Amino acid sequence: MDYDWIIIGSGFGGSVSALRLAEKGYSVAVIEAGRRFEDEDFAGSTWQLNKFLWAPFLGLRGIFCLTPFRDVFVASGAGVGGGSLVYANTLYRAKSEYYSNAQWGDLADWERELDQHYATAEKMLGVNTVPFASPSDEILQDYARAVGVEDTFCRTPVAVYFGEPGETVPDPFFDGEGPERAGCTRCGACMVGCRVGAKNTLVKNYLWFAEKAGAVVLPNRKVVDVKPAGAHDGSDGYEVFTQSPGLLGGRKQCLKSKGLIFAAGALGTNRLLAECKHRGSLPGISDRLGSLVRTNSESILAVTLPDDSASTWNSVAISSSIHIDDDTHIEVVTYGERGDAMSLLFTLLTGDATRWTRVFALLGNVVRHPIKFLKSLWPVGWSRKTVVLLVMQSLDNAISFRAKPRWFGDGVRLKTEQDPEKPNPTYIDGGNMAAQWIAERTGGIAQSMILEATANIPTTAHVLGGAVVGKDAESGVIDSDHHVFGYENLLVCDGSAVPANPGVNPSLTIAAMAERAMSKIPEKMEAEK
Repeated sequence: MDYDWIIIGSGFGGSVSALRLAEKGYSVAVIEAGRRFEDEDFAGSTWQLNKFLWAPFLGLRGIFCLTPFRDVFVASGAGVGGGSLVYANTLYRAKSEYYSNAQWGDLADWERELDQHYATAEKMLGVNTVPFASPSDEILQDYARAVGVEDTFCRTPVAVYFGEPGETVPDPFFDGEGPERAGCTRCGACMVGCRVGAKNTLVKNYLWFAEKAGAVVLPNRKVVDVKPAGAHDGSDGYEVFTQSPGLLGGRKQCLKSKGLIFAAGALGTNRLLAECKHRGSLPGISDRLGSLVRTNSESILAVTLPDDSASTWNSVAISSSIHIDDDTHIEVVTYGERGDAMSLLFTLLTGDATRWTRVFALLGNVVRHPIKFLKSLWPVGWSRKTVVLLVMQSLDNAISFRAKPRWFGDGVRLKTEQDPEKPNPTYIDGGNMAAQWIAERTGGIAQSMILEATANIPTTAHVLGGAVVGKDAESGVIDSDHHVFGYENLLVCDGSAVPANPGVNPSLTIAAMAERAMSKIPEKMEAEK
């Protein structure tokens, strides 16, 4: 065998797994489709598509990936460090109802068991509360006061080093054992890529220490197939086949390991598992694969102010939040000064309608407000004067990923289907009301994501599930310790394992669940006795 463990993906689940397995004495390789970035390598703006967008079939090897489906538009991350490179550094614990969800609630005392692992992940990721107030916070607090929920206003827990702005210091988190860090400059460009070095991406904590402990990170490799190396249940190990990402891919390479962890993010893991199941490489994968896919029931809206005098960009990506009701959570978001290209994803705010009539509602808004529409088309300076609203709900909504034959070539593609009993929302009234109120108060222009307004397709940055925890193969894909039913030493440790809607940004929950899963694996010397 080349390694004891191979991990597919270097995001929150993969990085946690790499460190804990390396600490236990195992030889570990982390395979990542994206490239490795140093701080100075990140895009100077979202217009630098080769550094910002991930679309390898077009030769773009950035950190931000957009994937459209019939029922959801998914934003995700790429690169060594996975979603931590592009996420908004926001690390809430899941809401209490998450732990008692019927899918997994009776399998363990999840809230009690995960508590210690949340604490570990919070320490590793350097979680602290935003220490300042921004103009966006004031706007959100004004709205909370207007609708009677001011008591729910809070500043966000984030993974950022708040030292002297721009000043580089020895590692402040791990007694000098980690990398040097620089204080946050409040440029707001956390989701474009932190060029300062203040953002606590995984390459500055979990992956940093995993590599120090001997783990090997292999970037620019896309896993295209996985097969048992001998016995069909994987007890003899696994063969992992990789190619370079992109249209051509090049010659396949094969690595072998005793154990294997899928941690390629919800999209990547679901796609690869579906490929392996339908190709016959891993035919025993549960037929529940692709079920119970969650999106945090999101809606992403924006309000562009008349000018940039409010300096709403002078903050971190997400600085505060409120709860407008028991189920609905709103966060204020910025792309800083460097995110103007994101304006192309927005259009005029549009209310509720069907997939077939909503575009007409948008056209009606254009006719009624032609000047606002024309102004909304102008991208220059957009991110300096725009407050983005991330609206999330904790409701138990779901869609499914279904594997279908590719239109061209071999293999399968994923197609979405709405859950007929609890469909994923395509519109959240409370979010629209908040955007409209802020626009009226500031003289700004309220906006919806363009796919939501034209095709009733909501956008999410938090796709979850599809290979979820369950009691058995009839109810889930993995057991309560994240082992794939029917296979030995095969685990899923990323967002696809999440069995319910956490109701908040899920990164911390993914890390905590991975910490728990790794705690169940014995030390190498003990395992070999």
